[in-house]
Amino acid sequence: MRVFVTGATGFIGSAIVKELIKHGHDVIGLARSDAAAATLTAAGATPHRGSVQDLDSLRAGAAKADGAIHTAFFHEFSHASLSTRMRVITGGNPRNIVPRFLAATLAADRAAIEAIGDSLNGSDRPLIATFATMALTPGQLGTEDDTIDSNAVGGPRGGTERTMRELATRGVRSSVVRLPPVVHGDGDRGGFIPQMIKAARKSEVSSYGADGGNRWAAVHRLDAAHLFVQALEHGDAGSTYHGVAEEGIPVFDIATAIGRGLDLPVTAATPKEIKSRFGFIAPFIEVDNPVTSASTRTRLGWEPTHRPLLDDLTHGTYFTS
Repeated sequence: MRVFVTGATGFIGSAIVKELIKHGHDVIGLARSDAAAATLTAAGATPHRGSVQDLDSLRAGAAKADGAIHTAFFHEFSHASLSTRMRVITGGNPRNIVPRFLAATLAADRAAIEAIGDSLNGSDRPLIATFATMALTPGQLGTEDDTIDSNAVGGPRGGTERTMRELATRGVRSSVVRLPPVVHGDGDRGGFIPQMIKAARKSEVSSYGADGGNRWAAVHRLDAAHLFVQALEHGDAGSTYHGVAEEGIPVFDIATAIGRGLDLPVTAATPKEIKSRFGFIAPFIEVDNPVTSASTRTRLGWEPTHRPLLDDLTHGTYFTS
C-alpha cells in the first residue's frame, strides 16, 4: 500500500514511517523543509513538499496514495503560516493571544483532515488520525466507546474527531487513534516527560500537583506506531482505538522517578508554582486520565511489547541531554 503520512518527521510520525516500511508499505511523507525531505529520503520514504496548512499539497499527497495517516499538528507559533500568525497577533486583546492561537491550530487541523478526506472520498481508502485521551472525562476509566467531553482539558479537539466520523459516512475508511498524555521513548524531546524534567532542573525540585495521586496513561512510541499500522491495515470505518499500554501511572511516581534520575528532592507544587514551572503542560499536571485499551487489543490484536514508562525513565535517554 502507498501511504501518505503527515507529521512524518515528528517523534511519533517518524516511528510510524519506519513501521510502515517494515511492513512493506511505500511511504509518501509530508515535508515542510529541505532538511525534513532529506530525513525522509534517508528513511526510505518519498518526500512530498508542503505543510499542514497547505491544503492543495495535502490533497495532492493523499491523491497519490492508497491511504493516509495524519499526525501533524502545529504546537509552536513559528510553525503556523504567516497569515495565521498575523491573524492571531492582530485579532484582538493581546491577553487572548493563547486562546486565539489554540483556535487557529484546531481550525487548521480540521481543514487538513477535510482536505485529505477530499482526495479519499468514496474510495474506502483508510485515513487514520491521532487525538488525545485527555479529551475524555477526567477521573473515570476512559474507553473507546466514550465520546469527547467538551469540558475536559483536551475537549476543544472534539470537533476534529467528529470530522473524522463524518468522513466515514462519505466512503472513507476513517478511524481515530487516541494517544495518552505520555508517549515515551528515546528521542522524546518535547513531550510531557521532557517538560517535567526541564521544570525539575530549573527549579531544582521534581514536582507534582496536589497529592500526586492523579494518573496518566502511557505508551511507548514504537508500540503506538505499530497500532497505527494495524489500524491502517485492519481498522473499521468510524472506529476509535486507544494506543494505551499502561492504564494509569500516578504522577507522584513519575515525579519520583524524575527526582531519582536528577538526584533532586520530590515535593508537591502549589497552584502558582505549577503555572510558573510547567509551561504548556501546566493545565494537565493535576488531571486524572486513566484509560483502557481493552477493546482495541481485542479488535486489532494489538499488544504492547516495549518497556513501560518508569523503566524507560531508568534505562532510557531522558537524563543524558
